[in-house]
Amino acid sequence: MLACLLGAWLLAGNVQAQEIPTRKDSLAAPTDTIRQKFDERVMNNLREISQRKTIMGKMLKAILVFDRKDEEVLGLDAELIQREYERHNYKVVRNIQIMTLDALGYSIHDTTRVPRSFLEKAGNSLHMKTRRHLVRNKLLFERMEPLEPLALVESERLLRQTDYLLDARIIVDERTTTEDSVDVLVITKDIFSLGGSGSYSPSSGAGRVALRELNFLGLGHQIRGSYRFNMNAPRSWETTAGYTVENIGNTYITADINYFDQNYYKERSAFLRRDFFATNTRYAGAVGASKIDERILLPPVPEDTIQRFADLGYHRQDVWLGRSFKFKSYNLGFEPRGRLITALRVINTNFHTRPTENFQDNILGIASVGYSVRRYYKDRYLYGFGRTEDVPAGTLASISYGYERGDLFDRRYFGLDLSFARYNKDFGYLYSRAGYGSFIKNGNWEQGMLELESMYFTRLYENGNWKLRHFILGRSTIGINRNPEELLSINNEDGLRGFRSGLLRGNRRVVINYEANLYTPFSLFGFRLATLAFADVAWLSYGNKSSPFKSKPYPGFGVGIRFRNEFLSFSTIQILVGYYPKIPANESFNNLRIYESSRSYYDFEDFRFTQPGIAEFR
Repeated sequence: MLACLLGAWLLAGNVQAQEIPTRKDSLAAPTDTIRQKFDERVMNNLREISQRKTIMGKMLKAILVFDRKDEEVLGLDAELIQREYERHNYKVVRNIQIMTLDALGYSIHDTTRVPRSFLEKAGNSLHMKTRRHLVRNKLLFERMEPLEPLALVESERLLRQTDYLLDARIIVDERTTTEDSVDVLVITKDIFSLGGSGSYSPSSGAGRVALRELNFLGLGHQIRGSYRFNMNAPRSWETTAGYTVENIGNTYITADINYFDQNYYKERSAFLRRDFFATNTRYAGAVGASKIDERILLPPVPEDTIQRFADLGYHRQDVWLGRSFKFKSYNLGFEPRGRLITALRVINTNFHTRPTENFQDNILGIASVGYSVRRYYKDRYLYGFGRTEDVPAGTLASISYGYERGDLFDRRYFGLDLSFARYNKDFGYLYSRAGYGSFIKNGNWEQGMLELESMYFTRLYENGNWKLRHFILGRSTIGINRNPEELLSINNEDGLRGFRSGLLRGNRRVVINYEANLYTPFSLFGFRLATLAFADVAWLSYGNKSSPFKSKPYPGFGVGIRFRNEFLSFSTIQILVGYYPKIPANESFNNLRIYESSRSYYDFEDFRFTQPGIAEFR
């Protein structure tokens, strides 16, 4: 599969370049055909071939889009929660018209565009379009009800963040607006919700197959499943499955059922949950139960040449409830963004397999108070390849206090968290967070953790159809009086991407990651191509009083290519080459690694208040 994708990319580099149309000037000098770009000459030749009535001509006409243009997207780099429609606040919503567009060949910015190619028409015939009532259930306003502040922009953002929708626009029809009523048009565009991924290694016979349906029968239900085979592990196969039903009965309550049967982790769980999905959401909470069995890695000793594990198993019941309070505003056309939030959570854990005496049956009650300010901006070419993306900014501060009653001992818990982010179209995006949490037993602070994180990405640099953006991420996790079996790694998302050490573990970690993304104008079958270069460095130390910087860091460098079709539910496909100069002691693996990944290494942290809990040490 990787070979096919690589071949498709090479063909795309010589086949299709997407050019933003420029305005023609009658006084401009005639085009110099000698200096015409190579990709333009190739495109012109292929266009001529596609017009012939030959097998090759018909095939090229079916698979290639010669007149693709970058869509003009209005309102980017503008704040989403703005006062564009403030003159319509508290007017009665007279009519709501909903237009749902199929996944392929349609445009949310140009509703006159229709599918033209055979593949677009065939793909839409296999896709079940989202039903209008699902879109209506996402809206924060109703017909014949007054239009609350923020209802339009928050509804648009919620639709755009729905897994089975690519984009959404909510428009007030100014032609029919009166002094006391409005008509609203809602336009959504689907993605091709059926997708999957897979990999296969001919040398070992190992592989993986994953399938998912994000909009089953157009009802918004999600089905996920994966299967790995011929693994070099205690058991040769692994499987996972999940089922999700969102926004049950227009309550924004979501049901999740998950099943994991892996070599070192097994889970059966079911939850009902409701988040603070919008700025003005009043109540959130969750209730659920899970059964988990896993094998945890034991602390390393200098003579270790293989990993040592111990079994851990427990049942857990979990429930929490949160309430949001808004501050009083004397401006009826403006709703304040800040919210004061209180929450209470109770977790009951019973262990049926304990690897050490540090694990006890317990009931943990934890309460928290927080302050959240949320705003969103629009931008493109961050984690997507041209779709509209919502960039969160704001401030979130919370303080937590809890009490754990166990069968061996009782103790208290204290936690503090503060994060903020700022965005500017010229400066870029800056996010920073600091968090601390620790148990307190007999006056001693134990199982504590200090987390520091900062992420910055630059503005988008453009040269014609070529676009460049830089990402920098810094993270540190400092364990304070942690138990010996609580360990950190620097593998993959935890430190160096592509790095995989079975023995290298510690209690304190510092990581710096850099990445440059170059978005190219090339595409094939709708898959856009980006190239990337990265440099990672990680420090790791073992011991509750150790310093990560006293040891030599582990670096990693690499390059890669990235594919994505925004209209499909396939994950972003990455083919990376990584080089790791330093190898851990007692281990032997190749410094150079070629691998495929579908996980995003970076992600936004929303300023949504979440359930109170214990800071996770990982």
